[in-house]
Amino acid sequence: MASSLRILLRPCEVLSPDLPLEPQAALDLLRGLCEENNPDLVVGLSLGGFLAQKLRGRRKLLVNPDFHPSVLLGTMKGERPYLSPRADGAVSFTVDDAVIGAYARMEEGQFDALTPEEIALTTGMFADGDALVHCASEFGERYPLRRIDYPGGHLPDYPAIKKYFVPVINDLFTQI
Repeated sequence: MASSLRILLRPCEVLSPDLPLEPQAALDLLRGLCEENNPDLVVGLSLGGFLAQKLRGRRKLLVNPDFHPSVLLGTMKGERPYLSPRADGAVSFTVDDAVIGAYARMEEGQFDALTPEEIALTTGMFADGDALVHCASEFGERYPLRRIDYPGGHLPDYPAIKKYFVPVINDLFTQI
């Protein structure tokens, strides 16, 4: 997704850090990047959407966010391959009870104290054919009128990003 956005949103700078598996370390890294770079928009896909949702005060686009990653990770115990190449060369990660528990703790209270301002900063896009994550209804309840559905699967491809995401992102940029 980041590679497609780099092409489609030129000359915008697109940052796509390799996140640690441990959720608090990942969230701390994202908060630090936001402080350093003050991005106009944060885009998070799946687990990245879960983490981006926690970046209060930032304009965000959550793509097929998984608000309950501990449940999905509980079905994925053991060594797993990364889906994208990483800068550090790592090709796999290990899901264990400690990682699952850390995500479960981070899930608690994730929607507490959502203000109207925070809701207005957050947009969610949900694939109608997502076979992996099913949080669209929950997002719609927490972020009324901020949900956009699009045709596709969990991981959007270049044509879907171009057709469905870029117009939404351009609209979000005009709100800045």
